[in-house]
Amino acid sequence: MTERQRTLAEFEQRYQDMIGVTPPKIAKRLKLSMSVDPELLAALEDWRQAALTPDALDQKTVQLICFAILLAQTSEAAANHARAAVKVGATREELHAAAGLAALFRGLAAFNMAGEIIANLFPDKG
Repeated sequence: MTERQRTLAEFEQRYQDMIGVTPPKIAKRLKLSMSVDPELLAALEDWRQAALTPDALDQKTVQLICFAILLAQTSEAAANHARAAVKVGATREELHAAAGLAALFRGLAAFNMAGEIIANLFPDKG
């Protein structure tokens, strides 16, 4: 029996569930992949989903780790995982602590990026 073909909307929903939106860059990748190679898209997205939902870690921890890793890479995707972390209960202080860890390995570039991301997520906190 063959696996049911999933829809673009189902893959987009995963991002909406995690961060509240499907970021434009990701939406373009999903749409292209769906039209070119939906089986590869499904395999990659299922792998991504499995990695982001381990039984051994809660979602706040997962998202804080992702935030720190992406900050250390100075990747714009860090903002998505910061948003996801807040969505599952992370505080400004927890994000800042994760940014401090990233700064150990990437320096002030990561910490500066984190400052902007965190300030955008908590604009009323100064």
